[in-house]
Amino acid sequence: MKYRKELDKINAYKPGKPIEELKREKKLTKIHKLASNEIPFKPTYIYKAVNKELKNINRYPESSCFYLKNKLAKKLKVKTNSIVFGNGSDEIITLVLRTFIEAGDEVIVASPSFLIYEIQARIFGAKVVEVPLKKYAYHLNGIRKKITKKTKIIFIANPDNPTGTYLDQNQINNFVEKVPKNVLLFFDEAYFEFAPNDFPKTVKLLKKRKNIIVTRTFSKAYGLAGLRIGYGITNKKIADLINKVKEPFNINRIAQVAARVALENKSFVRKVINFTNKEKRYFYNQFDQLGISYINSATNFITVNFKKNTKKLYRYMLGQGMIIRELSGWGLTNHFRVTIGTHLQNQKFIKLLKDYIGRKKK
Repeated sequence: MKYRKELDKINAYKPGKPIEELKREKKLTKIHKLASNEIPFKPTYIYKAVNKELKNINRYPESSCFYLKNKLAKKLKVKTNSIVFGNGSDEIITLVLRTFIEAGDEVIVASPSFLIYEIQARIFGAKVVEVPLKKYAYHLNGIRKKITKKTKIIFIANPDNPTGTYLDQNQINNFVEKVPKNVLLFFDEAYFEFAPNDFPKTVKLLKKRKNIIVTRTFSKAYGLAGLRIGYGITNKKIADLINKVKEPFNINRIAQVAARVALENKSFVRKVINFTNKEKRYFYNQFDQLGISYINSATNFITVNFKKNTKKLYRYMLGQGMIIRELSGWGLTNHFRVTIGTHLQNQKFIKLLKDYIGRKKK
């Protein structure tokens, strides 16, 4: 059977190892997953609303996400017709590529960055132009120099995954001013809530430039990763085009209800952010004591330059019921990424890391 030849050039995205899979493989009962940048707290605040909505699951959801869209528009101070929703913000990446990419178009991505940009762009037949990071951060001048008449979209993860670095307001302003207005700028702000005070107010750029889309998610700080819901803010014309190519009912009714409740619970997100910042300081202190290099992070994870074979470390951790993210697949040899877990999980990880280092010295 014939298939799309672009697929020969693509390696499928491999998410962090699931807890259930490791339990089956290692016959373990207790697993600590610090691999996929989920928060360690259960969003119990949504349970009541979700349980109430269960009686309606025999009915399709409202495809427009009417009530959620109105609540989100009010929070963001934007028009409802400028918002689109995706099954996770990564679906919006696919929808934007489906909407705009034609044969011969070029897409610019940083390397390494979120792998879905490259994978999906290749699937839709785009030429992917990669610009290496500079000192673990986006090299905006390098990206600008790669722009050609064929450039259709530039993807910018801010803060970045997998490095955790971010671009501030001045960097973004200077970059946007120098990019041709016919190029679509895609700002992926999945870790927006974790970012510091000088993080750019990217949504406000839409008042000056039309070809921008900013995506965010309920999967991280809000704790709704298992419900898969994200959103994009853009202009009405782009939103209308995206809504033409999206699947109907892509946001299930449980996710819609949970996200509405999540927007109302500011104390939960505040708790998550404060806890995350405290635990990052714990990790930084432990890594400093161990003489281990790491990247200061504007997210809920930390990327470490272990300077040794991380595949062996990864396998050791799995055997102990600890899942981290080994980053050679991103081209970051000898690096790993660890998500902020509960304090007990973080302590457990540090103990295992010390044990591993001690074993190697013997």
